[in-house]
Amino acid sequence: MNDRELISGALTKIEQEMKELEIRFEQYFAGVEKREPIQEREKLAKLLRRFVNRRIIQTDLRFKSQNLATRFHSYCGYWDRILRLMDEGRYVRQASRVVGKGAEKREEPALTGKFDIDAVYLDLLEARKTCGIEGAIPSRQQIAAFLERQKSTIREKFGEREVEFRVVTEDGKPKIRARARK
Repeated sequence: MNDRELISGALTKIEQEMKELEIRFEQYFAGVEKREPIQEREKLAKLLRRFVNRRIIQTDLRFKSQNLATRFHSYCGYWDRILRLMDEGRYVRQASRVVGKGAEKREEPALTGKFDIDAVYLDLLEARKTCGIEGAIPSRQQIAAFLERQKSTIREKFGEREVEFRVVTEDGKPKIRARARK
């Protein structure tokens, strides 16, 4: 077996293990798994480190190696952020997506459209932390009700177009901006 086939096989194995690790973390965040997959994460990091100092001559394999390393580091940042939110007690599990193993369905305001209330809420919490704002943190339900009111106001102004929300920082304060999609 030549060097190219060995490297290609190892990168394919790493890619498969990364997908499995991503699924395990999502299950952990949703409450299906009881323990964080730390050992699997360390094992994958060790496999990726083998390719950092290795000189790969084939451009396509070098690109794949760098791409996998970048994706892994992006996932690590995301996982660390969610773990930090869980430690701080600010992570809201998406129980409606989880079926089985103690998942509870909560009543929340009905939100239609193609935006993710959890993403907006987490972005708002992150922006508050970045800006150094302390004090009472609004609940997820308060944010959902606010977004529902804003959405109806925008619909009155722009018609039946889809509405998207995003968090921006103006004058050192995070704000939720709404706009109609075109």
